[in-house]
This record gives sequence, structure tokens and C-alpha cells, in this order.
Amino acid sequence: MNIKKHIPNAITCGNLLCGCIAIVAAFKGNLVTTAYLVGIAAVLDFFDGFAARLLKVGGEMGKQLDSLADMVTFGVVPGIVMYKLISQDSVYLFQSLSKDLSSTILVFLPFIAFIITIFSAVRLAKFNIDTRQTDSFIGVPTPANSILICSIPLINAYQAEIFGFQIHSITGNLYFLIGLSLLMSYLLIAELPLFALKFKNFGWDANKLRYSFLIISVLLLILFQFIAIPFIIFLYILLSVISNRMNKTKTTEN
Repeated sequence: MNIKKHIPNAITCGNLLCGCIAIVAAFKGNLVTTAYLVGIAAVLDFFDGFAARLLKVGGEMGKQLDSLADMVTFGVVPGIVMYKLISQDSVYLFQSLSKDLSSTILVFLPFIAFIITIFSAVRLAKFNIDTRQTDSFIGVPTPANSILICSIPLINAYQAEIFGFQIHSITGNLYFLIGLSLLMSYLLIAELPLFALKFKNFGWDANKLRYSFLIISVLLLILFQFIAIPFIIFLYILLSVISNRMNKTKTTEN
């Protein structure tokens, strides 16, 4: 029995297990625990592909299992987290309305969050059949989107500040949460080329964009802890856009 071919799939199953436990934690209201579990799952999600390439045991089975695990951890979980966040903030916003109207809004409004889950499913399905996404991504990857959304409970729980400004005053706003749900759902399936953190070699020239992103991200995390997470995700998108425009300019000039 060739054990090494099962190592990447075992790591992927670890990702799935984290997602399952994260769902339980979220339904119990432990959104901070959910956020940490998603972080662990994201690390496992990176290393299953890395292990497959390192051990040269990649295959269709691993690809499909990875997508199924990602659908749970990075599709269902962020939808539930956002549902919980919107539910909490809806209570405070609509408590001044009439009882019947308030009850109706409180019942239906939080379900907007599951647009994230739906578009995550579309994103993963597109990824599996899109031959353009072997070395890069088209649209925001589901792990990045999930990390962004799951950072909000951390920011809110610890009432995070940056230079004296209370970030949680924004991340705890109902309209911000709804807007973020819609924006990130669109970016999941947008025709937006983004670089992938896949290293074919570790040379600087071939990976300077990846190294630059990782160095800046580490510095931001050291300086601002989990407050840095949303900025890192949007930095990832921004650097990808700049890199694509620079490459198009070079191609046009040549």
C-alpha cells in the first residue's frame, strides 16, 4: 500500500473536519472559535496542494475532494457566519420599528448572507472546469473570501482599533455586512485574474509578486494582528490588478 499518495487527501479531510466543527461552533454562537477553525483549515488547504505537488501524487480524486471540502469550510461556513452577524445587528437596528414589521425583517433579512454560499458553489464549479485556472485564479478564491468574512467576529469581539479608530464600528454595521456580502459574492465569480500562491520554484525572479505579498502580509499581521486580515485580502486583489495591467502594458509594447 502506497501511503504517501493518501497524505494530501488526509490533509484535505482535516480541512473538512475543521469546517464541520466550525459549523457547530457557529450555530452555538462561538464565532471567534469558528474564525480560528477556518484559519486552521486555510493552512491545511494550502498544504494539501503543496504536499501533492511535492510528493507528485496529484490526481482527479484529490481535486474533487478538495472542492467538496472547500465547499463546506469556505462556502457554507462564511454564509453561516454572515447570517449570524446580520441577525445580531438586525435586532439592534429594527427594535424601534413596529413589532410585526420588525419580526418580518428579522426573519428574512439575514438569509441574504447565503448568497455567499451560493456564489461559492458557482466559483468552485467554475474552477473545476476552467483550464485557465491551473496556475492562477479567475475571481477571488473561496478561502480568501472565507478568511475575510470570518475575521469580522474577531474584530468585533476584541473591539479592535487602529490608530485610535474603532474598526468594529464599521464591521458591526448592518449595511456594511450586507454590502460586503454582495460585493464578495460578485468578486467570487468575476472575470478578475488573480495570482495564486503556488511555487513551482523558490527563485525571486519567478515569484517576486508572491514574495512581496507574503512579506507585506506578515508585517501587517505583526503590526495589527487580525485587524490586518481584511486589508491583506484587498491588498491581494489590488496587487493582482496592478500586476495584470503591467503585464498587459508590456505585451502591448512588445
